[in-house]
Amino acid sequence: MRQPETGARSVGAGHSAPGSAGPAKAPGGRPAARRPGGPLPPGQYIPVSWPVLHYGRVPAFQPESWDLRVFGATDSGHEQRWGWPQFGALPRRRVTADFHCVTKFSITGIAWEGVPAAAVLQAVPPAAAVTHVMIWADFGYSANVRIADFAAEDTLLATHCNGAVLTPEHGFPVRLVVPGLYGWKSVKWVRAVEYLTRDRRGFWEERGYHNTADPWREQRYSYQERPGEGPQL
Repeated sequence: MRQPETGARSVGAGHSAPGSAGPAKAPGGRPAARRPGGPLPPGQYIPVSWPVLHYGRVPAFQPESWDLRVFGATDSGHEQRWGWPQFGALPRRRVTADFHCVTKFSITGIAWEGVPAAAVLQAVPPAAAVTHVMIWADFGYSANVRIADFAAEDTLLATHCNGAVLTPEHGFPVRLVVPGLYGWKSVKWVRAVEYLTRDRRGFWEERGYHNTADPWREQRYSYQERPGEGPQL
C-alpha cells in the first residue's frame, strides 16, 4: 500500500526521535495543541527535512478560472462559489501547529496562515443535520472530516506557510490544515467543501486508512477502527 501525507510520493530523508503519550483533550474531545517542547504522538519522529508526499501530479494554478465551491447540505439549500479575489477577501488567521504524517514523520511548529474554516461555516452555514464535510481537491482527490474537526479554531484553508506563499508541492494555492488529525486529512489543492449529513469515506479512507485519523490514538489503518468510527468498507 502506498502511504500518503495527502498522497503517495516521497522526497526527502529523516532520522528518528522517540514519541510519547498524547496531550490533554481540548473542548469537544479533540487533542489539545502540542506545546513547544511537548511530546509527539506515539510512533512519530522528526525528520531532517520535510518530505513531499502526494497522490498524482501537481496541478497548475489558473487564477482566472480557480474557484472554491461550498455545496451539499447547506442551511440555505444553495451552494456558494468564491473566485480567487473573493476568497482572498475572506477573514484570515495565523496558526502555529505541528504536522503529523501517517507515514510517521512529524514537522513541529509550522506557522500557517489562511482563511479559518470557521469563517467558511459562518459565511455558508451548514444544515443542522450536517455531521461531516468532504474536502475535494483537483483531480478528484477527497478526504472526509468530522464537522467538529473542520470547525476547530486551528483548522485553516491555508495559503501561506512559515511566512511564505505555499509551494505548489505543498498545496498552493490553498491547502486544508487540520492539526488534530494525520496529514492526509490536510488536503492539498482544495477546490470544494461538501457538507454531509452522513459520513462517507474519502480517497485514502476507501483504500485502507483509518476513517478518523487521530494521531494521539495512532489511528492509522481501517482495520483498527472500532464500531461507529467509520462507514462500512
